[in-house]
Amino acid sequence: MAWFEREGICIAYEESGPQDGPVVVFSHGFLMDGEMFLPNVENLQDVFRCIVWDQRGFGATGPTNRAFSYWDSARDLIGLLDHLEIASASLVGMSQGGFVSMRAALLEPDRFRALALIATRSDLDDMSVTDSFEQLKAEWTRSGAANVAGNLAAFLLGPDYEASAWTAKWQRLPREHFDHPVDALTSRDDITNLLHDITHASIVFHGDADAAIDPGCGEALAARLPNCKGIVSVAGAGHTPNLTHAHEVNPLLRDFLLRYGR
Repeated sequence: MAWFEREGICIAYEESGPQDGPVVVFSHGFLMDGEMFLPNVENLQDVFRCIVWDQRGFGATGPTNRAFSYWDSARDLIGLLDHLEIASASLVGMSQGGFVSMRAALLEPDRFRALALIATRSDLDDMSVTDSFEQLKAEWTRSGAANVAGNLAAFLLGPDYEASAWTAKWQRLPREHFDHPVDALTSRDDITNLLHDITHASIVFHGDADAAIDPGCGEALAARLPNCKGIVSVAGAGHTPNLTHAHEVNPLLRDFLLRYGR
């Protein structure tokens, strides 16, 4: 694990693959960290320089004591590329990581080659979803993950995935400052009217059993991205198809990046 500092925050990242290979940056979802991409990195690191990083609030980067937005996180991603002196990269973003990746592409469009967007959307959640995150924030302040880890595992990973490693991570997350990543999620802006500016080659993956973000959101996103090469519906997958159904996602992700990411 390595770190770089931006705005006084030490942001953790790891890289693998050939140093002179085309770069792919992987951005994880809410409550996850860079480890969620291990099955994908293993499939790509023979050709690509793969970089995973832990966003503010999660993983080895850890909690932050200040409010932030996904535009701030997008600038963290760009700052990571600056730190590594990387001029051009492709992006793989899952859910929250998709929010961040799209914003990074909007901030510095010439910096990026291709975008693979997984279980994400450009618009906003329904009020019922926002309310559920506010309830999660209150419960986390009271008890941390103790009373919610099991439900979160089923919600994010599906009922059949062995989630003990992830629930153990959530149990270790402190109660303090959990409000900041939740607020970033619930207060994010709608970027649907900006999608016409994301002209990079793109692909959308979405589990057809996703309970967190409706598959229709993935279809709408793919329809609005001007250079989208298609949408992949992953049968039986929930909110983390790249992790739980990597054997189905990996060949298509690899083919896309070989075509458009180098």
